Amino acid sequence: MTGLTSWPTRASIPNLVTVLRAAMAAAFFVLLEFYRFPDSSVLLGNLAIALFILAAGTDAVDGYLARKWNVTSGFGRVMDPLCDKLLILGAFIYLCGPNFRIMDWQSTSAPFSMATGIYPWMTVVILARELFVTTVRAMAEGSGVEFGAKSIGKIKMIFQSISIPVILALVVNLPPTEFAWSGWICISLGWCTVLITLISGLPYLKGINHIGGK
Repeated sequence: MTGLTSWPTRASIPNLVTVLRAAMAAAFFVLLEFYRFPDSSVLLGNLAIALFILAAGTDAVDGYLARKWNVTSGFGRVMDPLCDKLLILGAFIYLCGPNFRIMDWQSTSAPFSMATGIYPWMTVVILARELFVTTVRAMAEGSGVEFGAKSIGKIKMIFQSISIPVILALVVNLPPTEFAWSGWICISLGWCTVLITLISGLPYLKGINHIGGK
């Protein structure tokens, strides 16, 4: 009985927050799966935005609690970045998907065919960066080299976490088919995200020289 009343413990709370982020990411994807631009309700789109913001916000919470209480764990070290990538990459995959395609774009005033301004190649670049960094870190650990997260990587994560809900908010509430300036902002955010993502990978490219091997 004592064990039951003492749960959750401090050691488990950061991990629970991480798991909660994964659950909110899944719910976010479900909402986007049912959203269709421009036919779906504004409420559905805004619920998805709110869920993303809540999920992204927990990224700072679990890390802060783990450091404050000195309860870092192997589970957290693996699941925390995994949940981050799941949320961000999943969001970009949906943003460049058919649910946000402007089907009859030539008849509108908007000079683009994706309401979000995010295209598949952009998502491929973002995914390639994450795979590259993960591979370099794995090689570094295998060689006994310290290769922690870079500050530019954190800036990249923050920018992505801001640009995704902003793009969604514009698309849902100020559709580019009606407000061309809204579409241009989405396109600008997409290009800036790709640029920052590429720049954030440069330190890892240079770091390969410090890893032993062939």
